[in-house]
Amino acid sequence: MKIEEYLRHDALGLAELVKTKQVTPSELLETAIQRAQQVNPKVNAIISPLHQLGQEMAKQSESCAEGRFQGVPFLLKDLGVPLASYPCSEGSKLLQDNVPEEDGYLVTRYKKAGVVIFGKTNTPEFGLMGTTEPKQFGPSRNPWNTNHSTGGSSGGSAAAIAAGIAPIASAGDGGGSIRIPAACCGLFGLKPSRGRVSLGPDRADGWDGAVAEHILSRSVRDSAVMLDVSCGPEPGDPYFLPNPDISFEESSNQDPKPLRIAFCKESPLGNTVDAECASAVENLARRLQAMGHHVEERKPDIHGPDIAKAYLTTYFGHVGAQIKALKKRYGAREIRDGLEEATRMFGMLGSAVSATDFVEQKNQWNRFGRTMGLFHQQFDLYLTPMLAEPPSVIGSLMPSSIEELGLRLAEKLHAGSLLHKTGVIEKIAIQSLEKTPFTQLANLTGQPAMSLPVASSSKGLPIGVQVMAAIGREDLLFGIAGQLERDDPWSHKIAQL
Repeated sequence: MKIEEYLRHDALGLAELVKTKQVTPSELLETAIQRAQQVNPKVNAIISPLHQLGQEMAKQSESCAEGRFQGVPFLLKDLGVPLASYPCSEGSKLLQDNVPEEDGYLVTRYKKAGVVIFGKTNTPEFGLMGTTEPKQFGPSRNPWNTNHSTGGSSGGSAAAIAAGIAPIASAGDGGGSIRIPAACCGLFGLKPSRGRVSLGPDRADGWDGAVAEHILSRSVRDSAVMLDVSCGPEPGDPYFLPNPDISFEESSNQDPKPLRIAFCKESPLGNTVDAECASAVENLARRLQAMGHHVEERKPDIHGPDIAKAYLTTYFGHVGAQIKALKKRYGAREIRDGLEEATRMFGMLGSAVSATDFVEQKNQWNRFGRTMGLFHQQFDLYLTPMLAEPPSVIGSLMPSSIEELGLRLAEKLHAGSLLHKTGVIEKIAIQSLEKTPFTQLANLTGQPAMSLPVASSSKGLPIGVQVMAAIGREDLLFGIAGQLERDDPWSHKIAQL
């Protein structure tokens, strides 16, 4: 199959070619590998090629029962989706030899759907940053401009799709890590509701329920069908959401009834939002109004810095607990040599959080959720910018060498408790989230949220708009996304490298 033809199809389009015997899974895989060889050196999306596994899966796919994505080349993020017998480094030098013993439930469902796994994608260490620039593997680069970030933490998956290596790839979202890369790379990215997709068997939940797993894609229908395939509880899951009355695929194919839609262009942290990002929200609001939806400028009554503090307390606390467990496994010296300075700093801050402070901030989640629940009784959807500015330049979101020196000194002095007492945590919470202040709310409340690739900056960089719905209402998100995509298609857009 020629690369030009391969790039014209989304995942379901390629699966249809396999079903009608116009192409074999092995031929698709060969084309995907050729495309990776062309462009991966430029974008650093795939950090672990799994070509032999892909060839074995492609051959099996030619004789097995058909899944909805039978024979489609697929990439796994190297975090959150364990693949038995293959290393899962989580973006870290320390875990480069970490090999899961069994597939995660989600990987099992992906395999049943018929995908052909042929590589693992880049991610920041432990998925902690809003940009994908791990020291172990180097930065993933935005296919639309390789001087710019892909976002994080699913930046490798986003780069691979935007560059045309694969039409879909796995992604996870604990604070925006599906939606941020989608916005940076011009893709569709939906974070499902809490409990929609199982994280087992290794995890009951992630970050106390903030984490959700799904995919990134070019088309809405690929995301909808994959959620149909992957949703549903597994034994022992702590959360449960009933499946909707109709499939997500059906929702994406039907224009929704007129919806009540609120929008807000302001950052919840009070910092400046780039004019082009704000304009993208205004333009989308006008489009939706013209489609017959009721649209007005409104926002929920939630204090943005409260969201930031609650989120960062959870974030720091879980990093601290993770590092504590890794220290028991590997030793203190290996932790010092094997983890990045920023990761160790986050862990130190987390270790200094008291149990009472952690619980106090976790209790805020309920207040946010109840407020949004009441808000969605008035409005079906809530629109905001995805990011406060277009994709950042590579390196601008990472600690400088001077800052890293300060982090090492703070670590040496065991200054975590002192930093808490000085109020620097609140400052870190606000400063670290200024570029991405819109995403964390949906993680804390468990709501579904998506990034729509509906705009571009004056410099040709993608700009996304975020849309949130009430918990369990992915059907509304797929419905409005499908309506917008039919009105002005975007799934054919591939970066020219």
